[in-house]
Amino acid sequence: MYLSYLLVVLLPLPGGGRSAACPRRCSCDSARSVQCYRATEVPREIPTTTRRLHISHSKIKLLQITDFRRMSALEELVLSCSGTESVETNTFKELSTLKSLELHKNHLARIPTFLPAGLEILKLGDNSIKTLHASDFEGLRELRVLDIRNNLVATLRLSTFASLGNLQSLTLDGNKLEVVSAAPNLPRLKHLSMADNRLSSFPANFFTSFHNLQFLSLSGNFLTKVPLDLPKSLLSLKLEKNRLKTIRLRDVKHLENLSEFLLSENQLSSIDGAQLLPNLTTLELAKNQLHAMPLRLPGRLQKLDCSNNLIQRVTAQDFQGLQELRHLFLDNNGVRMFEAGALRQCTQLSNLALEQNLLISIPLRLPDTLARLDLKGNDIEDVGEQELKDLKQLQVLNLRNNKISVLDRKVLEYLPRLRHLYLDGNPWNCTCDLLRTRRALMDKGTDVRGGQCAAPEERRGESWMSSSKILHQCQDNLSSMEKGKEDRKKAKAHEASSIGANTDDDYYDYELD
Repeated sequence: MYLSYLLVVLLPLPGGGRSAACPRRCSCDSARSVQCYRATEVPREIPTTTRRLHISHSKIKLLQITDFRRMSALEELVLSCSGTESVETNTFKELSTLKSLELHKNHLARIPTFLPAGLEILKLGDNSIKTLHASDFEGLRELRVLDIRNNLVATLRLSTFASLGNLQSLTLDGNKLEVVSAAPNLPRLKHLSMADNRLSSFPANFFTSFHNLQFLSLSGNFLTKVPLDLPKSLLSLKLEKNRLKTIRLRDVKHLENLSEFLLSENQLSSIDGAQLLPNLTTLELAKNQLHAMPLRLPGRLQKLDCSNNLIQRVTAQDFQGLQELRHLFLDNNGVRMFEAGALRQCTQLSNLALEQNLLISIPLRLPDTLARLDLKGNDIEDVGEQELKDLKQLQVLNLRNNKISVLDRKVLEYLPRLRHLYLDGNPWNCTCDLLRTRRALMDKGTDVRGGQCAAPEERRGESWMSSSKILHQCQDNLSSMEKGKEDRKKAKAHEASSIGANTDDDYYDYELD
């Protein structure tokens, strides 16, 4: 493996690969890109026409002016995982063509000074930067993307980004931010992420100047309420892993363009105002303290995640008007009662997760559009045709860890598209009738996982899908029955007036994807 890696790096590439001028431990191509590995300094022999230079997994503690003096055409510089601790003043200043500078996963304690005025992308993630100074960004009027994630920044001041009038994306995830002052004027900012910090609040009017902000992530902080004055332009708002206890109507009612609202892992017992978000398509409320489904959800909702809450009842009223809902997650609740036809208005639902609840039966009149149904970890004892007869599109059925002992093969007639069936963790009664079900599943081409016998005693622990003992014991009985059926089929063959699907119990003609 290591030898192959060296060959890729060191040997010439066919068709204009490594030229005679290409430095050792580097590869150069005809597009004027150079990649170097395991260097102890920036190679001196890099061609002056190089546009893209990538150096990684090296040991270059100091970057100096002389390292890049000859690279007058350089547009993109990536130096990662190279142990770089410092950058000499003016090292990048004369690189007038440089558009993108990435120095992530190093040991920088501050942002390099005097960066080129034409820089558009600056990424400094995973370093040891503690302080951001306004002088660090002075003159960078073309900068569009600034990424300083996973550093040690604790305070964000008003004047820090004052000169970045063209900035569109700012990422400050994974720092130690506790305090932010009033926001600078960033009129073109579209993406702002300050996830995984220590923020508990924002100054009044902090967000009012972000007139074009579309994506805001404040996940993983200490917020107890939704920040005030969020911009109307927001499309995505991420507030997972905070300390929110309620969503107030006045905080969100103006967010009419919001499409994605992520609120998982908070302390929410209720949510108010979601019905006033007409364009909301994704609402995530997992791992909260909801005792009931949120009421009056918006009609354009496509994904609703209420898993890991305290919900016990599901009724038709909960899903009124949700004709566009496609994914519903209610797993890991305490659902005991699931009203028959509760999802009848969800005419596009394809994915329903009901694992780890207290259901004693499969809910009746589920949407016929379902492709996946997860019922793992309930108290279901029986799988009947009434529950499954309409699920012609079902491809995945998860019945793990229930109390099912028998599975009638006739039930499978209603599931022509079934591809994956999960059965382990049930107390199967391994009779020869169950072997008929096995044959039907094999004929259908269904991938079956699990199915260990609990009874009779002599078959305990064996798999009814593969046990040679069960097959042998039932073989004679099945063979004689099959022979009788074949004789009956031949006797009636002349009565068929046309070719069609055979309706014999053991033979089914299914449409496959």
